[in-house]
Amino acid sequence: MPTVLIVDDDQNQRLLYQEELSYEGYDVVEAASGQEAIAIVQDDGIDVVVLDIAMPGMDGVEALSRILAIDNKMPVVLNTAYSSYKDDFMTWAADAYVVKSSDLSGLKQRIAEAVKKRGIQPPCVAAEES
Repeated sequence: MPTVLIVDDDQNQRLLYQEELSYEGYDVVEAASGQEAIAIVQDDGIDVVVLDIAMPGMDGVEALSRILAIDNKMPVVLNTAYSSYKDDFMTWAADAYVVKSSDLSGLKQRIAEAVKKRGIQPPCVAAEES
């Protein structure tokens, strides 16, 4: 079962993603900050990181560079409410950039692609009737 690390300072957002991705068949780990995410990635066992950008303290762009310094093959999906970060070349190291939406199908698709990049078969989609 692929393990996804959700990094977002919004507890409700993490809960939503945790429920949705668990339902899809992923093992989900949560972090509320960039610092917490880095510690989790260092412990290993993460297959893909879903990373918010606008967070207090260490933002997602800095966390991205530190995560890739630990594991430069770690697939990272940036997930933010702001499309303007796409123009920041520092975000180009991420595997995907998804603007937050109530429709999680785009995010789920990018996670599945990132898991495949890691050489892992994504779980069967339980509810493909969307």
